Amino acid sequence: MVDLHGQYLKIKDEVNQAIQRVIDSSAFIRGGDVHQFQEELAAYMGSKHAVACGNGTDALQVAIMALGLQPGDEVITTPFTFISTIEVIKLIGLKSVLVDVEQETFNLDTDLLEVAVNHRTKAIVPVHLFGQCVNMEAIMDVATRHSLFVIEDNAQAIGADYLFPGGSTQKAGTIGHIGTTSFFPSKNLGAFGDGGALFTNDDSLGELLRALVNHGMSRRYYYDYVGVNSRLDTMQAAILRVKLRYLDEYHRLRQKAAAFYDTALSTITDIQVPVRSPFSTHIFHQYTIQVPPGTRDELKQWLQEKQVPAMIYYPVPLHLQRAFSDLGYRKGDMPVSEKLSETVLSLPMHTELDEEQLEYITGQVQAFFN
Repeated sequence: MVDLHGQYLKIKDEVNQAIQRVIDSSAFIRGGDVHQFQEELAAYMGSKHAVACGNGTDALQVAIMALGLQPGDEVITTPFTFISTIEVIKLIGLKSVLVDVEQETFNLDTDLLEVAVNHRTKAIVPVHLFGQCVNMEAIMDVATRHSLFVIEDNAQAIGADYLFPGGSTQKAGTIGHIGTTSFFPSKNLGAFGDGGALFTNDDSLGELLRALVNHGMSRRYYYDYVGVNSRLDTMQAAILRVKLRYLDEYHRLRQKAAAFYDTALSTITDIQVPVRSPFSTHIFHQYTIQVPPGTRDELKQWLQEKQVPAMIYYPVPLHLQRAFSDLGYRKGDMPVSEKLSETVLSLPMHTELDEEQLEYITGQVQAFFN
C-alpha cells in the first residue's frame, strides 16, 4: 500500500544527516529541530501556531482538553473514520453525536449537521477523510450561529487547500478553532515513528496547547494546567523537517497516480472512482473506489492472489463498534456509512508508484470485472 523505503532512498543523504545531527547534539527531547520544525510547519500551513506532539490521537485529545468541555457535553462528528476521532471524546467523558457522511466524498454530510445540534452540543469535529476537505464553510456557519468550537481532524489531508468562492485558499486544519494532524509513517507527511501536531490562529489557545502537551508547564517545573506527556522527539522532528520540504512534490506524485487510476478505471461501469469536491484540492492519502455490494471482498481476494495489496477503510463504522455500544446507535441509523463499509476498497497509493505498477494494478482490476 505504501513504499516508505523507496521514498527514503530518494532523500537518504538528507535524512541521514538530519539524524546524525540530532545524535551529535544529544538533545533527543525538545531539541532545536523540534522548535524549528514547528516554525516551518506553521509557515507552510499559514497558521500562527503549530504545536508538535507525540501522535495524532494525542493531538485530538489535547485539542478537546484545551476547550474546557465538561463531562456530558456533546461533540458532533462522523462514524466513518478511524477510531481516534471518537475514542478521545469518550476518554475525556464527553458524548459523541454522530452524523452520517456523503456517499460521494466520504466526508460529513453538512446537510444533516444542524439537526444534531442541541443545548448540550459544544463542539464539532469534522474529519477531512482520505485527502480532501469537508465543506468547512457550512460547518463554520453552523458553529458560529450556535457558538460551537470546531476541531478539524486533519490526519489524512495535511497540505490540502480549501477553496473559497472568492478565489482565496486556506490549508485544511487552519479554518476551525484548532486543527490536528498525524505524522504516522504512512501519512502524506510521515515520520519514522509516531508524531502529531496541532494548529491554531488563536494566541491564547496556542499558549495553552503548548503547555498541555508538556505536562501543563508554562515554564520549567511550574504547572498551570493538568496536561499530558506528548512530545514529538527531536529525531522525528529532524526527519519531518526534511520531508516537509518535499510535501508538495509528494502531493503532485499522488495526484498523478490518481489521474492514471481515474483514466484506467473510468470505463468500468461497476466502479465509482473518487469524487473531487469543488471546494477542495485532493492530496490522495488514499485512493478509494466504490464497487457494488457483494463484490468488494471478492475483488480484494482476487487482487491479493495477484500480489496487489488493497485495504478496506473502514469495514465497520464506529457507531456499530462494540466499544461504542453505549451511544445507543443501531444498524440502519447511518445508512451511507454502513453501505460504504461494504463497498469501499483502497488501492495502493504512494509517491513511488510508477507507470508499470499502475498498469499492472489497474489491469488486474479490469480483469476481475471483464
